[in-house]
Amino acid sequence: MLGAIAGDIIGSVYEARPIKTTDFPLFGPRSTFTDDTVLTVASADAILNQLDYAAVYKDYGRRYPHAGYGGTFIHWIFAAESRPYNSWGNGSAMRVSPVGWAFDTVEKVLAEAETSAAVTHNHREGIKGAQATALAVLLAHTGQSKNNIKAEIESHFGYDLSRTLDEIRPGYQFDVSCQGSVPQAIIAFLEADGVEAAIRNAISLGGDSDTLACIAGAIADAYFGELPALIINETRHRLPDEFLTVIDQFNDRYGC
Repeated sequence: MLGAIAGDIIGSVYEARPIKTTDFPLFGPRSTFTDDTVLTVASADAILNQLDYAAVYKDYGRRYPHAGYGGTFIHWIFAAESRPYNSWGNGSAMRVSPVGWAFDTVEKVLAEAETSAAVTHNHREGIKGAQATALAVLLAHTGQSKNNIKAEIESHFGYDLSRTLDEIRPGYQFDVSCQGSVPQAIIAFLEADGVEAAIRNAISLGGDSDTLACIAGAIADAYFGELPALIINETRHRLPDEFLTVIDQFNDRYGC
């Protein structure tokens, strides 16, 4: 899970000024967590304590209202009711990585990813993006090869993972849809030789950098194992104590 959060923090400074290179500073004075981190931790909290996703997302959103949520989601946070709004945005995918660690079969992961997504993102593409990300995390941390992960994601969801980053990068633009960002983030992982490289690959596409890097970082963390010490230290240093408590409890229980 920390790989997802590291990706969010590292990518946060490039969302407003996209870049098309992997050569950039990992951390700086403006590197901070965004809504991706808040809701990833919220998902972990909901799983740990068997809580309703909608209630937990609203609670975290109201406590961290300036984290950079989309307009419809911020309205949903403060609405009296909790109706889903048929979103296909990548918010469902960026918050789902804890599901891939906490549930141990493909069927359970797909069902739980849908449950976590559908409280807001009940559009088919919103659900599919969450399921693809969670399934990739499950397959990665259970020892599947990159070829198997690629094949399983393509088979289940119809995503085209055959393109290379060099083919995608020149024409790629900011895209907050699941269908326009989840496959690209998975490819960023597939071309990487470590967690840092996956995060750099995702940001280099020049799109929704924090979310792309959050998704790629989550899968890479599950696949490659422990993050470099620099990334761990710099990431943890930027998080509130209550986030660290949830992260550590989740990691202790699920072996992240």
